[in-house]
Amino acid sequence: MTASLLDTSAATWRDDPEPEDVVDPRLRVPYDAPPRERLAAWRRRHRLRREQADEVYAASRHPARGWPVAGDREVLRFARTLIAERKRAFVALVALNALAAATALVVPRLLGDLVDLTVESDGAGAGRIGLLVVGVVVLQALFTFLAQRTSTLFGQDLLASAREYVVHTVLRLPLSRVEGASTGDLVTRVTRDVGTMSRAVQFGLPMAIISLLTVALSVVAMLLNSVLLAVPSLLVIGTSYVAVRRYLRAAPRGYITEGATYSRINTTLTETVEGARTVEALGLAGRRVRQGDDDIEVSAQAERYTMSLRNLLFAVIDVAFNTPRVVTLAVGAWGYAYGYLSLGQITTAVLYVEALAGPLDRLIGELDRLQVGATSTARLLGIAEVPPDRTPLDVRPDGPRLVGKDLRFAYREDHDVLHGVDLELATGERLAIVGPSGSGKSTLGRLLSGINRPRTGSATVGGVALVDLPLEVLRTEVALVTQEHHVFIGTVRDNIVLAREDSPDEAVWSALAAVGSRDWVERLPRGLDTRIGSGQQSLTPAQAQQIALARLIIADPHTLVLDEATSLIDPRTARSLEGSMNALLGGRTVVAIAHRLHTAHDADRIAVVVDGRIVELGSHEELVDRPDGEYAALWRAWTS
Repeated sequence: MTASLLDTSAATWRDDPEPEDVVDPRLRVPYDAPPRERLAAWRRRHRLRREQADEVYAASRHPARGWPVAGDREVLRFARTLIAERKRAFVALVALNALAAATALVVPRLLGDLVDLTVESDGAGAGRIGLLVVGVVVLQALFTFLAQRTSTLFGQDLLASAREYVVHTVLRLPLSRVEGASTGDLVTRVTRDVGTMSRAVQFGLPMAIISLLTVALSVVAMLLNSVLLAVPSLLVIGTSYVAVRRYLRAAPRGYITEGATYSRINTTLTETVEGARTVEALGLAGRRVRQGDDDIEVSAQAERYTMSLRNLLFAVIDVAFNTPRVVTLAVGAWGYAYGYLSLGQITTAVLYVEALAGPLDRLIGELDRLQVGATSTARLLGIAEVPPDRTPLDVRPDGPRLVGKDLRFAYREDHDVLHGVDLELATGERLAIVGPSGSGKSTLGRLLSGINRPRTGSATVGGVALVDLPLEVLRTEVALVTQEHHVFIGTVRDNIVLAREDSPDEAVWSALAAVGSRDWVERLPRGLDTRIGSGQQSLTPAQAQQIALARLIIADPHTLVLDEATSLIDPRTARSLEGSMNALLGGRTVVAIAHRLHTAHDADRIAVVVDGRIVELGSHEELVDRPDGEYAALWRAWTS
């Protein structure tokens, strides 16, 4: 029977087991159609992708679930703020690049004068102009060096501030919202989007400023040289304005859609990896692979849309930026034939047109980079728009007594996972919460530690609701330690004193001794100064959990909520660790949520949670003596 259930489990986990076509059939390419039909089909696909991008963009403004995306005004305000904070560097950046561009534009004018001088006076004075050209080139090289140095420093400083803002924003996110939204989307934003924003800030913004200055000064130089030669070329270049404007209006929505599809890919991948054992047990591997393929196909359609936008833009730009070379020569030939222009003016104009094409190309390229960067910045700034899940009050608890009254909580509307739980803990009491998986133990722990606000009722410490306390005060009152832990890159000491950075080494060693990890820390190459974390000294899961517990001891709250805090440590080590913690944590209130019943055996009271309700409450001896009780059955199963 068990085998047959496992064989069919993959078909019972959702209502529509038949795979759906995630891509609109109209987006399929008709490879066998004639050219005219394929062109018409491409236009239909492009229009459909634009409509889908508009829908995704509109939905990203204020999503019911997930993370929002900031608007254009917020992105511009963010950029203005970053630039305003470093006005001197920005002014130096503009001034030095303007000087570098201006001196570079003097050379074509001197070469044009050299041509006229050669034609009119057989080269007399050419040496003087040649020396002047050399001097200008040297001066231009100096200005370029200083401008590049200023641009690099400006970009790095800008990047550092932007990254600090992102870190600050992520750290202030409400934990309840982080866990309720898509992890894959958040991961995408703090990895790919941060990288994209970084490249735009570090390279795109300074280069766009440089290119814009060069283009503007080149236009002025062309007009000063000859209006007759400059105007036709500028009119031809101006024909690209409509295409550039159309691209700049459509691209952000396309890139927002791209970002959303990358988040979808990461979400599926994260869920599959985290639930690998469930996927294997229920035979869902094929379905998860298909889901990943579908996500990639959806992302490919989004990328085809932005690629089409770029191709349409670059097709116009190629014509608009290359044609002025021919136009300049044609108008120059006509003007020279009728005596309106000299050979020097024509030479200068050709050099200017040739020099203008490069900055214009770079300017459009940097604008595209800035579009991508602005989109990523909008996704990052969207995180900052997430409202706080609490409004701290200027109140302080009157004592350490922890009380929960009529606690109800729902992750989804009308689906309570806790049903009117009442619980009052005496100061210094050890309470163990046990029960089957999914019974609501961890949810109760989160309410008692102030992570989430109960739907009804209240969880208070010293008569004050936990969610009404400022976070910095709350964590000195009640602290939650879960089965998840993190080791930061840094020394052992740095990892432990995060909660109280002024803690002396004696306190650190005492905390390590309390969790049974002093011996192995002393054996590390540099003791407390040994660097741990990613790419550093590796730790076992048990050692990493011990570091987290030592960090908790340093934080020194009067109430601890341990949610499977020793789940990654083998039972013998966990038993030893909890015993040493019991000796150290005397006088504190401890709420321990665990499947290992030896924790319950040592507790003052035990709360048995089943289906979101406390069905039994008492000491180990009292509950074991109930032959038909839930705890007695759990204890018999544990000890048999």
